Amino acid sequence: MNIKVKALLYNLLGFAPIFWLASFLVSEFTNLTGFYVPLTGFVVATILAPKFQVVRYQGGEKIFMKWIFLKGVKEIK
Repeated sequence: MNIKVKALLYNLLGFAPIFWLASFLVSEFTNLTGFYVPLTGFVVATILAPKFQVVRYQGGEKIFMKWIFLKGVKEIK
């Protein structure tokens, strides 16, 4: 599997559960309806989800992750 596709899948797997949870919580515990529920879930998930990026590093490509809950940038692969 291409390393860029792997980073894209990591981004999706990090974003999707947070989006689903945020959308569910917004719909259950606020008075928002319609388009505002997924929009709020999207904004929350964009802020809270880890970000994965492929970087050319020392002659090869590696995946790095940055997350609001971790200090600095972590090398994944």
